[in-house]
Amino acid sequence: MRKLSYFLILAGILVILFPKANEWYNDRQQDKLLEDALQSYSDNSDSEPQAQSGLTSSYAEVTRVLADESALNEADQAQKETKQETMEPGGQVMAIIEIDKIDLKLPVLEGATQANMKHAAAHMKETASLGEKGNAAIAAHRARTTGRLFNRLNEVEMGDTITVRTKDKTYNYEVYNISVVEPTDVSVLNGNDKDSILTLITCDPLVNPTHRLIVHAKLPNP
Repeated sequence: MRKLSYFLILAGILVILFPKANEWYNDRQQDKLLEDALQSYSDNSDSEPQAQSGLTSSYAEVTRVLADESALNEADQAQKETKQETMEPGGQVMAIIEIDKIDLKLPVLEGATQANMKHAAAHMKETASLGEKGNAAIAAHRARTTGRLFNRLNEVEMGDTITVRTKDKTYNYEVYNISVVEPTDVSVLNGNDKDSILTLITCDPLVNPTHRLIVHAKLPNP
């Protein structure tokens, strides 16, 4: 009977500690991606714009991934993680995004997949290339732990600077619009042929999210 009691206590401790251990692992993966990015960035110059239907489909997948993760409370998340293999990021590190205002520094992976978004921000490959004319979209989870991923994105204000560093260049975008929209509102990805726009996407509110927080920024026109 005493052995069973010890076993149950140990099992309870493991359940409590697992979310923190999983978070530590994801942070380690994120740090490794950052280190790799500082050594070498992938070349994104050959990417081509896709048809609007592909863009809509991609945005739908991004909002699904955000919704799936945000719908889980910590206990549910721990149970989910124990039942699945650890997902390794599969995209290439194409940039580093920095927002000094909220002390954010994240690797940006190519492809907004569930695996990539566990460890980093993710560029929607159907959108414009970073720094190019059009609208380049980057999505990340609104993690509940302060400072993780896009947890503090709601603190960004109009006029703030968002820096994106690629292998060859550094881009300083200026925030010009902040909005909260329905998850199905794909108009946030609209662009034009004269502005280089950056769109950041995450969930809103932080707990039990029903909408998407959108931050638009753009490069100064020459």
